[in-house]
Amino acid sequence: MPAQDFIGRARHGRSGDPDAIVVGAGIAGLTAADALAAQGLDVQVLEATERIGGRAAARELDGFRLDHGSHLLNTAYPELARRLDLDRLQLRPLAPGVLVHSGGRTYRTGDPQLTPARQAAARGPLGTPLEKARLAAALARLAATPPARIHARPETTAARALAERGLPARTVDGFLRPLLGALLSDPALGTSSRVADLVLRAYARGRLCVPAAGIGAVPEQLAARLPEHGLRLGVEVTSVGTDGVETARHGRIGARAVVVATDAATAAALLPGLRQPGFHPVTTYYHAAERSPLGEAVLLLDAERSGISHSLVLSDADPSYAADGRALIATTVLGRRAFDSGGPAGDEGAVRRRLAELYGTSTAGWEFLTVRHASDAVVSMPPPHHFRRSVRLLAGLYVCGDHRDTGTVQGALVSGRRAAEAVLRDLGVRAGAEVAEAA
Repeated sequence: MPAQDFIGRARHGRSGDPDAIVVGAGIAGLTAADALAAQGLDVQVLEATERIGGRAAARELDGFRLDHGSHLLNTAYPELARRLDLDRLQLRPLAPGVLVHSGGRTYRTGDPQLTPARQAAARGPLGTPLEKARLAAALARLAATPPARIHARPETTAARALAERGLPARTVDGFLRPLLGALLSDPALGTSSRVADLVLRAYARGRLCVPAAGIGAVPEQLAARLPEHGLRLGVEVTSVGTDGVETARHGRIGARAVVVATDAATAAALLPGLRQPGFHPVTTYYHAAERSPLGEAVLLLDAERSGISHSLVLSDADPSYAADGRALIATTVLGRRAFDSGGPAGDEGAVRRRLAELYGTSTAGWEFLTVRHASDAVVSMPPPHHFRRSVRLLAGLYVCGDHRDTGTVQGALVSGRRAAEAVLRDLGVRAGAEVAEAA
């Protein structure tokens, strides 16, 4: 169902209390609602804003498709295939490996599809052929390691774990740090070593990709599966309990179960005492150019810590991202104040100048479309990281979101599924094969 159709119908509620209420129409909440509705429960998703998706929303601007933040999916994330129809999602894979800018030049590296011998022979300043072969072998070992063994490893920061494994500093700083910075928004590598290993494992096993219709296609697909009147926009929940919710303008709505699936700050306001995690801020700049500066969809990493983390020509992944045959370039800057000229928009000139160096072409003719800053873009996951925080607070009251698992789309999907399973257990509903298999 087209997005405008189900969003249009979502503004019209119905009388009668549902079995379950999900507060928040982000990926985690829609996943929970989808799983509950699949078991025959009457579910209502209440979203305070007029759009779905939360941090995974997308919007159009003058014919350009702009994701709300920088989101890359990975085909190795198991929950993607369990919860979504990947054929309908039309994933567009990026080129294998990445481009890294270091020492004033750009080189291709990190293609897990190549043998260690071929990676060792690749050109670039990552080190000697032996050091390159060791890196390739380390990624291959991670790819073959079961997740349970990674969870059982001693936990420290990603930076310390990589150093303790004997990887040279130029290998870490020339490839692993910028790669993990792009995937975890943490260039300092203070993230749990277990989380970093799982992310690198997925990188080595799968392909980075984007949906043809943008990251917003993920919540849209989940919402389209809900029954009519299962989604209500513009309904602000002010308090929650085990037997229903109070809203700002729509009165009280009763239910047998309530799932809080908002962002972490809103969840903490509704559920006093709930743990509030830290976050990595992310700023994304969007530029339009007459033609692509690369001609292929490949992640371009800046290893020189200029403030820019990575850049991607989204229209090279799918032309529909851009209008009139032009190119759409999305560039991510990490941290609260990467540059010194004021706010995010004021830093655009410095970003543009650096992009000219990264892409090796003039950016003077590029059109600055917009900038998006999210102070709570990616959940911080320092050690010790609890991968499965409880989603059941009381019988009848539950919470989910990437802040309960991992700060990825995979984590949001898993969290929503776990919350649905907890509701089904408490209500005595026997989960079908689809939910049981996902466990």
